[in-house]
Amino acid sequence: MSGPQEEVARIAAHPRFATARATMRAEHGRTVEDIIRLTEIPAPPFAEEARAAAYLAMLHAHGLEEVEQDEVGNVMGRRRGFGNGETLVVAAHLDTVFPAGTDVTVCREGTRLFAPGVGDDTRSLAVNLAFLRAMDAAGIRTRADILFVGDVGEEGLGDLRGVRHLFTQGRHAGKIDGFLTVDSPEVERIVTGGVGSKRFRVLFRGPGGHSFGAFGLVNPMYAMALAATGIGRITVPRQPVTTHCVSIVSGGTSVNAIPNEVRMEVDLRSRSAEELARLEREFHRIVTEAVAEENAVRDGRDGPVTAQIIAIGDRPAGETDAASPMVQAATAAVAHHGYKVSYEDSSTDANIPMSLGIPALRIGSGGRGGRAHSLDEWIDVEEEESLRGMAASLLTILAVAGVELD
Repeated sequence: MSGPQEEVARIAAHPRFATARATMRAEHGRTVEDIIRLTEIPAPPFAEEARAAAYLAMLHAHGLEEVEQDEVGNVMGRRRGFGNGETLVVAAHLDTVFPAGTDVTVCREGTRLFAPGVGDDTRSLAVNLAFLRAMDAAGIRTRADILFVGDVGEEGLGDLRGVRHLFTQGRHAGKIDGFLTVDSPEVERIVTGGVGSKRFRVLFRGPGGHSFGAFGLVNPMYAMALAATGIGRITVPRQPVTTHCVSIVSGGTSVNAIPNEVRMEVDLRSRSAEELARLEREFHRIVTEAVAEENAVRDGRDGPVTAQIIAIGDRPAGETDAASPMVQAATAAVAHHGYKVSYEDSSTDANIPMSLGIPALRIGSGGRGGRAHSLDEWIDVEEEESLRGMAASLLTILAVAGVELD
């Protein structure tokens, strides 16, 4: 039996793969049109319904089986394989980071498209449809079923809710054997490690009062400042990469009032589940001690300062071993197209299957892009570089799914 590198070479040399590449070239304009159409359908956090409906219709039009929308909003359809029922998920996320009301009109300058969310991850939704058309036109049959998914809730406080549901509660839970998320353009950067994160909102409360007349009363703002400073002083390792950030602060009612409530949001991350757990323990200790210190140094006659810690995000850490057949196949497929491969850690939909021990990677949609998560986000749809990257990712999918070539 051949290994992943030999299998990649066999598929790449076959006339059917040449036909698939030719199909993607002939339909490049259609792919660009799909990118523009989907980008201009807003998909803000927790409000992906309109884009999901459009993508569901596209999956229907591409002749997939079992086309459906699940309980949390994911849309999907199955391309049946010839094997024993194994399932490979090929996904791209529907949501963007941009709030409702953001102008998502696509502006074109030469081969560049500018719009919020155009590269992360709307391009990938369109590219996955191009993969479907290419496989169908070339008559390529895969051993595994391929479940194409447009998932919700990848970004921010979405907390990977779409893929989490797919793997833990949906009807496909326990029946998925591998997972590839096509996310952002760069195919040479293969994400093999899932950066875990814990996110919290901390509400500091106190009695409040006049800044002059009630001076000396406990002040929740001072407790929050102590906590934020303490978090900033936590020492974390460089390897495994571990980080912390106090990212949002708010609260108070007036410049001349001791606040009765203030809030901060905190992001804790690590490549290591153990380090993330240690960091979380430190965070809780610091908040507790900050509250105790404020109550000890100021007057609590009208009530103490308290802190309520609310979990708002929990992304598990995980990895797919570099020696695994999936990583070796992706490496060979990307290198075959002239890219210098790098392995990276990131927080993507692949975190969920990685944490469950299911082989998973983030691969790219092809081409180039920049300024992701900004209002001037862009991608370059220049034909040659786009098609080179798309071919590399399609070859990865075929090598992982297994193919029958005559």
